[in-house]
Amino acid sequence: MLLRPAKATDAAGICAIWNPIIRDTDVTFTTAQKTDAQVADMITLCTAQNRPFLVLDDNGIAGFATYAQFRPGPGYTATMEQTIYLAPAAQGRGLGRQLAAALEDAARRAGIRSLIAGISATNPGAIAFHTACGFTQVGRIPQAGEKGGAVLDLVLLHKLL
Repeated sequence: MLLRPAKATDAAGICAIWNPIIRDTDVTFTTAQKTDAQVADMITLCTAQNRPFLVLDDNGIAGFATYAQFRPGPGYTATMEQTIYLAPAAQGRGLGRQLAAALEDAARRAGIRSLIAGISATNPGAIAFHTACGFTQVGRIPQAGEKGGAVLDLVLLHKLL
């Protein structure tokens, strides 16, 4: 398993992980599936902004991680919201922790002070994962989103770096 920076050519493999999550779950409140071109553009933008977009490559993309500024504006430049997703076959093998650690290392090198994880309350596995990685639950926003006719709470977790 190789952990490396993403390339635009990884977009299809990333979409193969991300789109079933978007389409089939309420793990994310997003409903619009990603296109290869959109993901390739995200990777290019991250690279241009010196932000990490990491992939786990195991003869195909097994997982990915990145972060973006939590909220717009200059007051939030040291607070990022992270995104980490693994292919189902890659889960439960410690690979998420490997991605999370690499993302945190990149954030520290970039002078980032804190990471935020916004997680659907219907995803206790992700909440437990982030807690095990040193995140603390700092809030819950009732009825923050909706998807598929369900009204969903958003759990916010935070980690000071």
